[in-house]
Amino acid sequence: MITYLVQVDVKKEYLIEFIKETENNAKNSRLEPGVIGFDFFQQADDEGHFVLIETYHSSEDQLKHRDTAHYQNWRTNVEKMMAAPRKGIKLNPLMVEK
Repeated sequence: MITYLVQVDVKKEYLIEFIKETENNAKNSRLEPGVIGFDFFQQADDEGHFVLIETYHSSEDQLKHRDTAHYQNWRTNVEKMMAAPRKGIKLNPLMVEK
């Protein structure tokens, strides 16, 4: 199991559009056989800061996710919306509640 924490800062004028694009990506990502969880959060005290928590069975499943049409569309569509490049952190599980 592998988890990625992805942080995205979004320009204020794109908040609604970014949320729609990312909800679509998350919904479709959850249908992938290698995905354990795909959660989408907006920071409570900074409406332009978002966090994705993506959990996969393996690193290979995360690479397969990057090849899907819905991810490719998301990446292309939201690039102009980002105030800075997204940051991804790869996490190894030590103690996870299921």
